[in-house]
Amino acid sequence: MRGTQSGKLEELVARLAPLIGAVGDVPETYVVGGAVRDALLGGVGGDVDLAVDGALDDLVHALGGEVRAHDRFETATVVVDRVVYDLARTRTERYARPGALPDVAPAPIEDDLGRRDFTVNAMAVVLNGPRAGSLIAFDSAVEDLAAARLRILHPESFICDPTRLFRLVRYAARLGFAVEEQTEALAVAAVARGVLSTVSGARIGNEIRLLAGEGDPVAAVSGLARFGLNAALEPGFALSDTSLASRALTLLPDDGRRDLLVLAAACFGLGEDRVRTLLDGWAFPASDRDVIVAAALRAEKLSLRLEMAGAPSEIDAAVARAGAGLETVALAGAIGPTAVAREWLAELRHKQLAITGDDLLAAGVVPGPALGVALAAARAAMLDGEAPDAASQLAVALSAAS
Repeated sequence: MRGTQSGKLEELVARLAPLIGAVGDVPETYVVGGAVRDALLGGVGGDVDLAVDGALDDLVHALGGEVRAHDRFETATVVVDRVVYDLARTRTERYARPGALPDVAPAPIEDDLGRRDFTVNAMAVVLNGPRAGSLIAFDSAVEDLAAARLRILHPESFICDPTRLFRLVRYAARLGFAVEEQTEALAVAAVARGVLSTVSGARIGNEIRLLAGEGDPVAAVSGLARFGLNAALEPGFALSDTSLASRALTLLPDDGRRDLLVLAAACFGLGEDRVRTLLDGWAFPASDRDVIVAAALRAEKLSLRLEMAGAPSEIDAAVARAGAGLETVALAGAIGPTAVAREWLAELRHKQLAITGDDLLAAGVVPGPALGVALAAARAAMLDGEAPDAASQLAVALSAAS
């Protein structure tokens, strides 16, 4: 790592040249956290975290761009050329009690790095001033990064902020890093001690959503079991069969929700009341909750109906009767009838009638249930190749309506 460290830092500084020009003579400013970690690993990150040893106003003004947030807690978000910069004043943190949000106070960058979650995130590159271009790192940070190892900064880390347990799972899945032995032991002990009870449901829900939103959501969500987090959250909430979730993801089209599908697989086997209570306790949006509940509870029955379906119209009718969304169909296909589910997801759902209800009304069909029956009959005939055009579909529909 040390042999290439200088070159990678130079690449990072070069990439941030426009930013450095904007920073100018404002108080000493640093790129911190994930951007530095990823640069040293040879990657290019997206959003950039900046820390400032002083007030943020001058830097916010210097950056220009769209200011999305700027609050009294000395944090701000600025978007410049589609790059999101998250700004914060360098600070220390003190936790009044386990699980509480921290009380903060201004402090130098060295103290700021000491408040972070893992050593590999406790690094900063100086952007201006006499130390410009230099790396400042917490003890063992560079060595842990070279060893692909996650290590907390102090023994009480998980007690002070239990959400770091979820971040440990997330970074392990995303980076493929090992967990340092003492860190793993402290994580298991913290979970056994019940530290999650000190964190609000909304904060836990946010961490669950971040896990499910990872590039490999199966690895991220299944990682909860490693430290007993899933059992502490809800007995039965687990990806006990990761292959099921993986197969479902391969079926899910791009307009589906990968995160909700994986969470539905984790809730598979829980009753509706338990799933709803769990997700409501985590402050999930109602629309997301309903997708998860539907997929978790209806996929198995839908898989049986799809197994028995033969003609395209029967496949389509089975999905319609289940009121199934994309995530439910993908999970049902992963349970058994893969080819049938793929046919509906890739082809059948996109097929549209050449006629509408207005055409039927114009032909004399009375508004009411007969209209729906007629359109359903026309759609079935179309899917089965028996009514390929508007004229034949209208004939089928009028016959069904009468």
